[in-house]
Amino acid sequence: MRKSIWIVVAAVAIMLGSYLAGIARQIHLQSTVEEARPADVILVLGAAEYRGRPSPVFKARLDHALELYRRGLAPRMLTTGGAGGDPVFTEGGVGRAYLVSNGVPSEAIIVEPEAESTVQSTAAAAEIMRRMGLGSCILVSDGYHIFRAKRMLATQGFRVYGSPRPSPPNEGLRQWWQYARQSVGYLLWQVGIRV
Repeated sequence: MRKSIWIVVAAVAIMLGSYLAGIARQIHLQSTVEEARPADVILVLGAAEYRGRPSPVFKARLDHALELYRRGLAPRMLTTGGAGGDPVFTEGGVGRAYLVSNGVPSEAIIVEPEAESTVQSTAAAAEIMRRMGLGSCILVSDGYHIFRAKRMLATQGFRVYGSPRPSPPNEGLRQWWQYARQSVGYLLWQVGIRV
């Protein structure tokens, strides 16, 4: 009896591991694909900010979104992200300020200032887009982040084009660790656990 239980546990673990490895591979493939094309809005997922200034990762996302905006791919931009413990600034607000300081008209920028996770950011962005009648977006984030966020928005009926921020090629363990984390996050989201 005990042996059969261990066999079942091992089989489930192997199947789960294989599934997560397959998702990690899809995340890797999506992380290198540039899909930017004309859309209703450029959606920039937040990242850390330091006392009103975007972190290097967030700045790279904003700079990439700025380039897409200047190419005329969308008439609006949407920045997301809450305070993350900062008593004064939010990621969404810092993103807006950075874009305005780089020549984007303030009326072209929509801010979502409350989300604390990818699930919250995509849900809030979807609600804003729905209310504004926007049906498509260019999703800007880090490459490893695009797969999961893109699917979260697509399941709500939006056309989503992934556009990862430029980053140096890195195929080391850290990069695959990011893919593994995202694949677990994706699995949890699929089964209804919002992380």
